[in-house]
Amino acid sequence: MSPPAAPPASASDALNPPDPETVARFAADLDRLFAEAAGKAQPASATIALAVSGGADSMAMLLLAAAAFPGRVGAATVDHGLRAGAADEAAMVAAVCARLDVPHAILKPAAPITGSSVQKGAREARYAALTAWVAAIGADALLTAHHADDQAETLLMRLNRASGVAGLSGIRPWRFEGDHPVLRPLLAWRRDELRAIVSAAGVPWVEDPSNADPRHDRTRFRELLADQPLLDPAALARSAAYLGEAETALDALAETLRAERWSPGKGLLRAGDLPREMQRRLVRAAIAEVRSANGITAPAFSESTNIEALLDALAGGKAATQAGVLASPERDGRWHFAPAPPRRSL
Repeated sequence: MSPPAAPPASASDALNPPDPETVARFAADLDRLFAEAAGKAQPASATIALAVSGGADSMAMLLLAAAAFPGRVGAATVDHGLRAGAADEAAMVAAVCARLDVPHAILKPAAPITGSSVQKGAREARYAALTAWVAAIGADALLTAHHADDQAETLLMRLNRASGVAGLSGIRPWRFEGDHPVLRPLLAWRRDELRAIVSAAGVPWVEDPSNADPRHDRTRFRELLADQPLLDPAALARSAAYLGEAETALDALAETLRAERWSPGKGLLRAGDLPREMQRRLVRAAIAEVRSANGITAPAFSESTNIEALLDALAGGKAATQAGVLASPERDGRWHFAPAPPRRSL
């Protein structure tokens, strides 16, 4: 565990709350996101759950939420069991929550995190634990502390991977984990201003050692942003937000076209005359539906799976297989999707 960035205070010491204007800004950002995700205004009695790791960003969110919505906030820290100092970090968050009169829980994964990608496993275990906790306390939404600098780093990483519009949308302001919305009200806030809030309050925070590990892509892109004054993280974050709006519009158009051009049960899709991006979306949806209807689980398939070779084959009048689904052009210009026949054994 890294040393706290501010000396721990005793439980009797008063914290310096964020200034009213900053608190009002946070409340307005959260109200807007809640309305977008839930389709209605945030109820005055809504319970807000916070994922607080102990880093400066989540500690700032804790301070802002406690000031904006007193008596309506709960916090949880996930101890993944991967670092010796994680238990001390969770205890530090619990101590600050006690001073703020915010209920706090320390969560642990249901099973040890294993596999080739520890970061991916930790993320899945974290959200599983948080989702179960949110349901248990009856919270209306879960908040995470992703901010504008995180968004800028994500955009650059995905640009470097040749991502499409969906990937370049970056960290979405809200999404659902099961029945509960996950809101990111700090996506327009800079890392430095969040750290200033924590420093002014006189509470500690911790630095995750993985943030300085050059083996991670995000660390290298964070250093790139710090070294390149021409790259403005706030502007990059706004670009990701605009791309997110474009992604939402494209999704809506794809759904309309899918209703018009897809034949459920027959597996026929008329898409050859559409722009390539619409073809990508409709074909991915067709593959997903055939896999679901026929219980196909392997090989893996997701919205980010590359299907360019399949689209090229269909455009050239040839059949091709993707993710256990055979796609073949029909005489009437439609594309047919069905479970791929089993491979013959030699």
